[in-house]
Amino acid sequence: MSAVVQQSSGVTSAGARVGRAVKPQSESELQASARQARTRNRVWVWVGRIAVAVIFIGGWQLLTQTKLLDPFFYGQPTQIWDALVTLFTKGTAFGSIWDQLWVTVQEALFGFLFGSLAGVIIGILLGSNRYLSNVFNPYIKIANSIPRIVLGSIFIVAFGLGIFPKILLAAVLVFFAVFFNAYQGVREVDQNLIANVRVLGASPLQIARHVTIPSAMTWIIASLHTAFGFAIIGALVAEVLGAQKGIGLIISQSQGRFDPNTVFACMVIMAIVTLGAEYLITLLERSVLKWRPPVRSESQAI
Repeated sequence: MSAVVQQSSGVTSAGARVGRAVKPQSESELQASARQARTRNRVWVWVGRIAVAVIFIGGWQLLTQTKLLDPFFYGQPTQIWDALVTLFTKGTAFGSIWDQLWVTVQEALFGFLFGSLAGVIIGILLGSNRYLSNVFNPYIKIANSIPRIVLGSIFIVAFGLGIFPKILLAAVLVFFAVFFNAYQGVREVDQNLIANVRVLGASPLQIARHVTIPSAMTWIIASLHTAFGFAIIGALVAEVLGAQKGIGLIISQSQGRFDPNTVFACMVIMAIVTLGAEYLITLLERSVLKWRPPVRSESQAI
């Protein structure tokens, strides 16, 4: 009996020591620990990104120097850097690089705005009305199946070499990216919620304003991340087909001179512009959807 008592008292004392050793953390300590974990994660992510860039660019440079890749066709990172310096210091045959960049950015921005607006309005309209959806469904599919480069040629023939056909082609590419997301977002809205709101006497406009559009906003904002890239593509393709100014014109002329370094330099410029726009769209998403609980990918975002 005494042995049992001694054993139980030993277990109790050991448990007390464990309890004293494992002291619960306060809320501030937990927050500090979470911040440190996020900081470590952010650092390692950037280390990985820089490592990938160094390996890719260094490998590219090495392969072209050893002639395993022909620099005449594939360019060379050092020569691409020289082409970038030349573009920003000496300009182009068509004027300052800033003028060419501004023309392309204008075309992409207007195409993005017009295409997004049309895609959201028509997507919500057809997604909310099954009759209109059934009527226009085959025509939407037919329009979406037309190759964009054909549309670009038609627009340039019809409207000339000015800025308007470039905006139009960019808007077409953006429209379909946004339209299908807006359409599907409206279709995913809880129909029971809509029915309950309708029973309470809400008008169709009130239902759209307070239920349908906010519920579909996640889908719509998600489409904007890829839509601006499509706007850039539309503007560049239209400029390559025919233009008087723009980055696409520089790419077209460089292609004719067999100058891959300038082509890659222009691609780097447009990639930086696209990343900047992506950052701004991310800020817009956080502002518009701040009511939404953060998903896993966002809670770990850097």
